[in-house]
Amino acid sequence: MGKEKVLDMTQGSPAKLIMQFMIPMCLSNIFQQFYNIADSVVAGQFIGVDALAAIGSTGSLMFFVTGWLNGLSSGFAILVSQWFGARDYDRMRHYVAMSVYLAAGCAVLMTAVLLFVNEPILRLMNYSDDIMPDVKLYMGIIYAGLIVTAAYNSLAGFLRALGDSRSPLYFLIISAVINVFLDIAFIVWFGMGVEGCAYATVIAQAVSALLCYFYIRKKFPILHLMKEDFRIRMKSFWRLLALGIPMGLQFSITAVGTIIVQGAVNVYGEAYMAGFSAAGKIQNMIATVFTSFGATIATYVGQNRGAGKMDRVRQGVRCTQVMILVWSVLAMVLMFFFGRQMTWLFISPSETEVVHASVTYFRAVFWCYPFLGSIFLYRNTLQGMGYGLVPMIGGIFELVARSSIVAVVAGHASFAGVCLSDPAAWISALIPLVPYYFYTMRRFKKQEEETACLMNH
Repeated sequence: MGKEKVLDMTQGSPAKLIMQFMIPMCLSNIFQQFYNIADSVVAGQFIGVDALAAIGSTGSLMFFVTGWLNGLSSGFAILVSQWFGARDYDRMRHYVAMSVYLAAGCAVLMTAVLLFVNEPILRLMNYSDDIMPDVKLYMGIIYAGLIVTAAYNSLAGFLRALGDSRSPLYFLIISAVINVFLDIAFIVWFGMGVEGCAYATVIAQAVSALLCYFYIRKKFPILHLMKEDFRIRMKSFWRLLALGIPMGLQFSITAVGTIIVQGAVNVYGEAYMAGFSAAGKIQNMIATVFTSFGATIATYVGQNRGAGKMDRVRQGVRCTQVMILVWSVLAMVLMFFFGRQMTWLFISPSETEVVHASVTYFRAVFWCYPFLGSIFLYRNTLQGMGYGLVPMIGGIFELVARSSIVAVVAGHASFAGVCLSDPAAWISALIPLVPYYFYTMRRFKKQEEETACLMNH
């Protein structure tokens, strides 16, 4: 197999394997989020509330853009993990090569389109004229750097498909440190303003992508691609897109809902925008554990599905559900009692209106964390088995619920009413996911029993 440090998840204790993979994955996700958080912290502390509102409020829009790329690369990586689990390494490398074509093409196309529609989208989100120039400039630079975002997501996805979740973590730690240094250098020393945060983010992401690439070249001979691997096969493109597009859409549909909520929050003014932004950043850190369990179970299920070990899939889902519930309870306690103090990281305690908005959000949503965690479990399990449509439908349920709450309360009720759109969305997303998971597992169980019966006769 060569020098690579692959993790075969088709044998051994499911719980131990899942934790072994999840912890580095979780830390990787935290450091990936660190880019926008660092931008928000530096902007809020050194430029002011308007800068925090400008950069922090772009989180939902950035999630829409980067979520699409992340969803695509995650979908592509599932096929890589399945063929790795099936021990068909030639076909695995072919799908890696086809993924490179698709990810690069998508990133270039997205950059061109998003730069063209940048200002119209921001107008639809109710940004005031005071902060519009800063938001437009910040997002324009982020859009221009999407090719490096796609490169990192794809390369890290290939490593994780083979069970290596640690290396992407190390590279993100390095790039996160670079991002903080550049944020401070561009803003504090060179006085660049919000554009300095954007340039720092793009440069840091480029570093993480390059580190991934050189590490694969040195340590993973199994992923070294030959000329024949790049031979275009339309059937392979369609198979990748059949998984990647629903996963990308699922991320994007969720992001559209958060953009709608952000637009409703913007109506309440800069203080509520800043408070909502700070609360969202903190909650994203909490939810990183959920997303990491989801990414882990997708790789675990993908490898075991490829190996035909569906009993191990069931075991993995059961133990992951228990771990998600344990973390949910801890997160609920943390956010209820310490949400106010955590907001102070982003803004001075003297900004009482901003802090109040943040605490209001936490009190509205903290009770629903078990539902949020379960979304990632069942959605990624289905995706790991190769089913992309139902997870996307779950995203549509989520969008409809979130939009309905916003339509009813925005501008007609308190800020807390808008915050309730998140719990409504999380519960609604599970409506198609949970029944379809159990239906699918019963179907596999029936097939196994029929096969065993035929063999006995």
